[in-house]
This record gives sequence, C-alpha cells and structure tokens, in this order.
Amino acid sequence: MNYEKTSLVLKAMADPSRMKIIHLLSSGSLCACDVLKHFDFTQPTLSHHMKSLEKAGIVSVTKQSQWHYYALKETFIRDFMDSMVQLLSDQKNQSYTKKEIVIT
Repeated sequence: MNYEKTSLVLKAMADPSRMKIIHLLSSGSLCACDVLKHFDFTQPTLSHHMKSLEKAGIVSVTKQSQWHYYALKETFIRDFMDSMVQLLSDQKNQSYTKKEIVIT
C-alpha cells in the first residue's frame, strides 16, 4: 500500500463539504454550478475544495466552454477500496477475496 497517497486522499476526504461533494459525484459527472447549488458557500470556496480533491487524485475535471465538469476518477474508487481492505484486514488471516466485497 502507498501510505503517502492514502494519507493524502484521507486528508482531502476529511472535510465534511468534500465528503458531500464526493457523495454528489458518486451519481455521475456534474457541472461546478450544479455542485454549488448544494452548498451555502461561494464559487471560490468550491474551487478550493475541488482543487484539493483533484490534487488528491479523487476527481477529474474537464472544461467545456466556460463550465467545469467534475467526476470521480474510477481509479480512485478502486484504489481507495483496495487500500482500505489492506489497511483494515489481517493479511495473515484473510479469509475473503476482493470479489466478495460488494458496494451498493
């Protein structure tokens, strides 16, 4: 496990607003304007949060005209789940496979 990378991801996720952003993006890509509708803060504050999530490798951003669209990176989801399994399991007594872990 890459402890540095996992620590960076957990630090970025530790903010409640960022957790909510991740939850919103779990349904699919959203325009920054649509994300902002769910919060009582300014666009510059949203931009700060999104930069933190992007730096941690959690979200990707694409620019279309004047709009920024954000999405969860598929690699983030897979890598984060793998890291948590490694972190929280006893590797010597591991009695399940990754296929047995189902997220709904």
